[in-house]
Amino acid sequence: MNNKRILKRGQEIEILIRDFAFGGVGIGKIATEEGEFAVFVENTIPGQVVKARVTKCQKRYAECGLVEIITPSPDEVETGYQKIPGAPYSTLPISLQAAMKKRTTLELYKRIGKIENIENLFDQYIESPSAWHYRNKMEYSFAAIRYDFDLKISVDDFALGFKHRGTWWMVENLDADSGLFDQELETKLKEIREYCISTNLPPWHAPQRSGFFRFLVVRKSLASDKLLINLVTSDSHLAQFDVRGFGEKIKSLMGNRLAGLIHTINPDVGDRVDPLSGSSQLILGDEKIIERINGLDFEISMSSFFQTNPQCAQLLYNKVLEYADVQSDDDGMILLDLFCGTGTIAQLLTSRSKRKVVGVDIVESAIADARKNAQRNGIANVEFIAADVGKFISTYPEYAGKISCVVLDPPRGGIAPRSLQKVIALNAQRIVYVSCNPATQARDTEVLAASGYELKRISLIDQFPHTAHVEAVGVWEK
Repeated sequence: MNNKRILKRGQEIEILIRDFAFGGVGIGKIATEEGEFAVFVENTIPGQVVKARVTKCQKRYAECGLVEIITPSPDEVETGYQKIPGAPYSTLPISLQAAMKKRTTLELYKRIGKIENIENLFDQYIESPSAWHYRNKMEYSFAAIRYDFDLKISVDDFALGFKHRGTWWMVENLDADSGLFDQELETKLKEIREYCISTNLPPWHAPQRSGFFRFLVVRKSLASDKLLINLVTSDSHLAQFDVRGFGEKIKSLMGNRLAGLIHTINPDVGDRVDPLSGSSQLILGDEKIIERINGLDFEISMSSFFQTNPQCAQLLYNKVLEYADVQSDDDGMILLDLFCGTGTIAQLLTSRSKRKVVGVDIVESAIADARKNAQRNGIANVEFIAADVGKFISTYPEYAGKISCVVLDPPRGGIAPRSLQKVIALNAQRIVYVSCNPATQARDTEVLAASGYELKRISLIDQFPHTAHVEAVGVWEK
């Protein structure tokens, strides 16, 4: 192929999406004299004709952002829910979503992990028990710039909903149930927006880095059906804001379902919910809710990490317990849960095993919550330690040589290479690795193989229907 690129950055094109790659990327083709030129368009479905904007162009391929769907795929169906940026595959039947996710994810382990027989090691594709209304947390953004779907342009307005795809300054109003979170709350979000407009206080204007209303974050307990709501504002106009009046409005809308209302003041200009500085105040009710997984109760605050799809998380954890072989006899060895967060996996391991379980996480607040949760559930044979996962064994040498199984559940970025080497150095017979990003797990698979660990079984879990995300849990043995 010659040095001339057939597309340019910023150029808009129309193209038919023919295939699908891991991570939610549709694949189109452009015929050239030297062969087919690949065009990758995020958040698209095979069969769609789309308008896309080129963000990167190489000699053999181009990467694009989705501008507009011109013609739907023949596979798409009506859902009855408002389509939102965070659920690009909501119109695709769940069976087709599963087929695409399974095929493209297993291809990763062949290509990146060098596991040619991955189909023979594949155990199970676990679908979410609920394809709709499965989330227990949602974050809505305020904005002074709204995307108008009729005009297909940005307009100055008071908006509350989700960031328009590909932008950080513009929001699409959510006027109806998205099908992902809580039907009642999302149906009434328009009334919350109208109340905020009536205060005459401005929404956040991202380009100008000014305004008052910034975010509305809602957590839901599927066990109790209660809602914990956090209103995030800037520190301007506080004297003009009747926070108690806002609380009464929310109470009138949600009634006894409102577990608590928090007001967080975020003076930072960065686009983040949790402020680097600032403060939070409980306005109504309680600052925590209780969620239940596999018969155990977990106390959750606004800042706690917790599985977003608790019903599906139960199935994931059951697979972890199966792979960890928790029913084996107590021989003085321990089970080690790394990146344990609030201790969900560690407590489940303890509840099913005779062995001692040690949970480790660097976030001290998460460890504090883990200890409280264990006490709440009456679990004694577990120890939670706030420590750097990579430095754990050097800090606690008494556990060296006593670890039978390590459970890994690292953040989305995966486990750092140095930390993985330290996990390998623990010399555990078995490693159960949970990954919310199979691409990083596929990368680590080759490292584990070079260190004497053989992949025995692997399962995929669809915790986020209608998105490109899929999780993996595998077991490696020496």
